[in-house]
Amino acid sequence: MLSLLFLSAVAFLLCLALTPVFRLGCLRLGLVDQPDRVRKLHTRAVPRVGGIPLAIAYVGAFGLLLATPLSGGAIVGEHLSAALRLLPAACVVFATGLCDDLWNVRPWQKLGGQIAAALLAWAGGVQVSSVAGWALPDWLSLPLTLIWLAGCANAFNLIDGIDGLAAGIGFFATLTMLAAALLHGSLSLALATAPLAGALLAFLRYNFNPASIFLGDSGSLLIGFLLGCYGALWSQKSATALGMTAPLMVLAIPILDVLLAICRRFLRGLPIFGADRGHIHHRLLDRGLSPRRAALVLYALCGMGAALSLLASLADNRFSGLILVIFCLGAWWGVRKLGYVEFAAAHRVLWGGAWRRLLTEQIHLTQLSESIRAARTPFECWQALRDAAPGLGVVKLRLYLAGETFGAPEAPGQNLPHLRIPVREREWVDCWFRHEDANLPLGLAMSSQVISRELRSRAEQLLPSFAPDPQVAALGRRLAELEEQRRSRTEEGPGTTAPPKLGEPAVGFSGAD
Repeated sequence: MLSLLFLSAVAFLLCLALTPVFRLGCLRLGLVDQPDRVRKLHTRAVPRVGGIPLAIAYVGAFGLLLATPLSGGAIVGEHLSAALRLLPAACVVFATGLCDDLWNVRPWQKLGGQIAAALLAWAGGVQVSSVAGWALPDWLSLPLTLIWLAGCANAFNLIDGIDGLAAGIGFFATLTMLAAALLHGSLSLALATAPLAGALLAFLRYNFNPASIFLGDSGSLLIGFLLGCYGALWSQKSATALGMTAPLMVLAIPILDVLLAICRRFLRGLPIFGADRGHIHHRLLDRGLSPRRAALVLYALCGMGAALSLLASLADNRFSGLILVIFCLGAWWGVRKLGYVEFAAAHRVLWGGAWRRLLTEQIHLTQLSESIRAARTPFECWQALRDAAPGLGVVKLRLYLAGETFGAPEAPGQNLPHLRIPVREREWVDCWFRHEDANLPLGLAMSSQVISRELRSRAEQLLPSFAPDPQVAALGRRLAELEEQRRSRTEEGPGTTAPPKLGEPAVGFSGAD
């Protein structure tokens, strides 16, 4: 226990002393984060490489412990080979974040660095080896470990949006893992988490609102990555069959935030790695909370998740399952209270019947496209539109195409929503919709796009609507020529006879012949 206190105290004092030094150096070198009044809400330029003093304090605490005669130093020495195997992974993720702080690397480059660090950690023994009590083969353990470690690193990187949030949540999560390590008798895990807790507590002195220095990507990625590693080690010591459930609960806020961000951006059709102002802390700020108050609210929620995670790790399987259900219900209720419009719209589409209407419209639009492509005249295009109209919610149509007009000239008298779909110059389709169908903009957009595209591509090849069929016209011309030849032979040829009168038998066609 004395060794744990020593590690925490040394990391605390080192970070407390080094952070102002690096803050001053960043200000002189211009390594600062400028406010933009949109996502970056601070009022002045703030240094952004707080991960450097944090990392030095964490590693320095172990170095000083090894130099003392405390028993913890001997334990660290015994596990030094394993620690050295994990050291490259921590260095890679820290370097990745530092490069982004200094030069703003691309998202895929950051992800590549995180994947490389996760591979090194997996090779060093940090593995998600079981899920719900089932042991995983290496070919499945590897991708799950990569997703877990990279996800935790990105989660803390994304949630670092207001003063003290990522550092504070990291502090509570580290304390929880330290307590779990002590409860399970895992002294090596306790020694790994103790200095991180001390360093984060000291860093909060400068990072809590109003912050004078930020973690930066070097700090947030490192914290998330280390906590992901410790969570995987914790799950290996858990007595319940739920395995990774306890680490998921204690890291619930950052992990939930990154999952929500991915879902929101997918539903909006935005890049997954893009930035927006829809994170959990932004939603709290939009509801009128100050940055300090929003951070405290999220601290409280993180504390609740930490308490449930400790209970789940200590309880038997049946009781831990009940805790998991309570946790999931609370998370669902919290997401609903945040009021994301993306999920409300998805709920209406999935459960309100809108998806069935969209599917029906897509079927009718596909049939309409095929009919227009097969049409040879504007009239056949009109017939295709008229047949598809009921399925698209169209109650009245008017078509102007290739100099021809179809449909009644007067507009309906019910003051229905009207949409004019352009085809070419002086060619268009007028559509009047039912009021309930006009409230579905996606359906209208799909209909107008398909109708305009198909008519435009077909318009140059259309024949006049009421011209005779080419084969019929050729047959008529041939019959006319034959009739003209017969008349010529009748009038000019010798011995010809006049055509028979009506009712008389034609010569040469009698029954005797």
